[in-house]
Amino acid sequence: MAAVSDLPILLATMKPELRPGNFVFCVLPPNDWTRAGELNPVVTVRETEGLTVVVAQAVAAAHGLATEPAMRMITLTVHSDLEAVGLTAAFARALTEARISANVVAGYHHDHIFVPQHRADDAMAALKALQAAHGAIA
Repeated sequence: MAAVSDLPILLATMKPELRPGNFVFCVLPPNDWTRAGELNPVVTVRETEGLTVVVAQAVAAAHGLATEPAMRMITLTVHSDLEAVGLTAAFARALTEARISANVVAGYHHDHIFVPQHRADDAMAALKALQAAHGAIA
């Protein structure tokens, strides 16, 4: 499937999917890629202060890492173009109006939104309402 850049189409076809399990953000020493690999992260971000990894909460606990705050991962399953304009702003606005914090990571194919575990259902409702408001297309 080709990447989508048209905002109305992105919103109508974003199809949010709540991933199973809880995730946490942890920090490892800078460039500690060996340990990061052992944790099987869903996200890694290299920062000056350290290597941020987003891992399953149970994995973090088993390795003695931070286990709070628990987050849920929502993937927008539309293949969004990396140069598309407005998608992040649109879903951020919808989540802001619902008073839900969001940590966003863009992969090559999809956007992934991490929301507090206890607000995951509310976040899904807000995202589905946003999609429906733009003529949801299956």
